[in-house]
Amino acid sequence: MALNDHIRQQWAQSKILLLGGSAGSFKLLFRLVKILPKNLGKSVIIVIHRKKNFFSEIEKLFSENSRMLLTAISDKEPIRENTIYIAPANYHTLVENEGFFSLDVSEPVWYSKPSIDVTFESVAEVYKQHVTAVLFSGANQDGAEGLLKLRREGALTIAQDPQDAEMVEMPQSAIDINAAEYVLRTTEIFELLESNA
Repeated sequence: MALNDHIRQQWAQSKILLLGGSAGSFKLLFRLVKILPKNLGKSVIIVIHRKKNFFSEIEKLFSENSRMLLTAISDKEPIRENTIYIAPANYHTLVENEGFFSLDVSEPVWYSKPSIDVTFESVAEVYKQHVTAVLFSGANQDGAEGLLKLRREGALTIAQDPQDAEMVEMPQSAIDINAAEYVLRTTEIFELLESNA
């Protein structure tokens, strides 16, 4: 579908950009980090599944290629504009009402910690309609329920078109429960997020 005025307006009014993905999404998220403008005027939160107790170079690699300030999330860290935050391994990332992050050590959700659902649902409670959330490729259903909660709060919710996804289950699960207001091709997602309206 072509990007319409409604989707562009919702994107422009968002304070938070949520990006969730698992298997098959790393390259897309890496490309996005490289193109997002330095003065985006939003906070970006990335939740990507990673192996338990596996040291990751994601933060270093993303940071070296980002135009925006990029950091791994720390407990009680304030959420700032024009910053990309990456959910750390072995914790669930939540958002508190005062605009701070909170890290949680409870059990994995969908075998994952961080869980996309946990973060998406937490952000929905605090930021409601002031969010744009995108769910990319992945091999399980994590993120679908969180995306649905965001949609019910009035957020702009997008699923990657399964035809474009390396692993279809994650975006398809969101589509199946009507959590995604829009199903966009990868090129359309990039076009929207590059437009710093």
